Amino acid sequence: MKTVLGIDLGTQSLKVVFYDYERKCIAVTASSPLEVKRDQKGKAEQQAEWWLGALQNALAQVPASVRSSAQAIGVSGQQHGFVPLDAQGNVLAPVKLWCDTATQQEVREITERCGGSDNAIALTGNPVLAGYTSPKIRWLRNQHPALYEKLAHILLPHDYLNYVLTGEYAMEYGDASGTGLLDVRKRAWSEAMLKAVDDERDLAACLPKLHHERDIIGGVSKLAADKYGLPIGIPVSTGGGDNMMGAIGTGNVKAGELTISLGTSGTLYAYSDTPVIDPHGNIAAFCSSSGGWLPLLCTLNCTSATELMRKPLGISLDEFDALAASVPAGCDGLITLPFFSGERTPNLPHAKGCILGLDAHNSSKAHLLRSTLEAVSFSLKFGLDELNRLGLQAREITLTGGGGNSKVWRQLIADLFQLPVRVPDGEEGASLGAALQALWVLQLQDNPRLTLAELCAEHVAMSAGKRAEPDARMAAIYEASYADYRRALKQIVPLFP
Repeated sequence: MKTVLGIDLGTQSLKVVFYDYERKCIAVTASSPLEVKRDQKGKAEQQAEWWLGALQNALAQVPASVRSSAQAIGVSGQQHGFVPLDAQGNVLAPVKLWCDTATQQEVREITERCGGSDNAIALTGNPVLAGYTSPKIRWLRNQHPALYEKLAHILLPHDYLNYVLTGEYAMEYGDASGTGLLDVRKRAWSEAMLKAVDDERDLAACLPKLHHERDIIGGVSKLAADKYGLPIGIPVSTGGGDNMMGAIGTGNVKAGELTISLGTSGTLYAYSDTPVIDPHGNIAAFCSSSGGWLPLLCTLNCTSATELMRKPLGISLDEFDALAASVPAGCDGLITLPFFSGERTPNLPHAKGCILGLDAHNSSKAHLLRSTLEAVSFSLKFGLDELNRLGLQAREITLTGGGGNSKVWRQLIADLFQLPVRVPDGEEGASLGAALQALWVLQLQDNPRLTLAELCAEHVAMSAGKRAEPDARMAAIYEASYADYRRALKQIVPLFP
């Protein structure tokens, strides 16, 4: 048996997938949970050492015979996290994550120093947001100057795992475009934005070499091979951010494709052969990890919101679909604004969850659950509207993430977006994408003309039993409910400056 290993460093867990590319099936998967340290000021942090323990734990669950079958490795990781290293490669501080909103002061400082939000978009393609890496770097400078003085290397979460596996400091264009420091049009670091973060030192010296998606960044070191039970020297591809790897894992590598990820956060993204810059800043202008661009909308609250509603109501996962289906679309006027962790789109880092329109007829557990389900879907519908405004059209939707297992949610998405919905076999979108990128760079050694689209067409399979077709009769109902949601959103914005 020959496999490629995909590693996905998520927010709630680390997952490993060994993909048997000769038989075109997943041989083994394993995972290890992760916790997030939060506070009421917006902090969301993890220790990098937790990731290494989770990787060791997940791989220990895999038989040695399977581990030894790995021919190459690709790593996917949660985007935007800031892993600060000293000159010896030691982690200097807890890792601030994508969902950390405690850097709003630094966002304001960088935005002012770079000439305003419009100029930030002109410099990089993106505004400065609390989720991005750049304000986290300035936060370390402001809050922990002694540690900041020792800063020698700036890495993202997936880059750090690549470093642990190979000893190489590396970054690739997809994940790098989520730092807020990369000019996505030129695929180069923005000198002006680096100076806006800190004009007293050369931050470019702390940034690693940028690699193309076809590159091998190095081989598994003896140290890593011994620690994790992996074959020494096997190639490690560039990998990428979880959304970029999710795009590969769902076959979203050519124009006309649209992926929605229903995970802890919600994301909606499409492939483009050219940069897509949103002057309003709602759609992130990211590079893909497949040679193109990946215009993307991100919401901080997706399955995290449905879980926060489900658990205190005492609703089990087995009851989820039946209860949600028992309430009509529109929830009899109940509106939930699910900003339990603040929000990125709309940009409301200090927002809280709100429930509007409760009455004697819509205050049941089922109504509260479905209203949350609809609300996180409405947030994503805004993303499609914005993509359409920017000239991108989709033929169908590929769902990935845990939310795609819900039949009710799949149908809700199909009816709301009025597009067919399909779901890949399995639940390994990002980790499978990382494995497939590793397989691609491995096979490029013998077939340099092999395209990623050709490889995905061969290895990404869709589930026949999880397809959902839009019901045209639901279009008007959801259009009215979506309009009510957007009006409610405008009303609560002044409450959370």
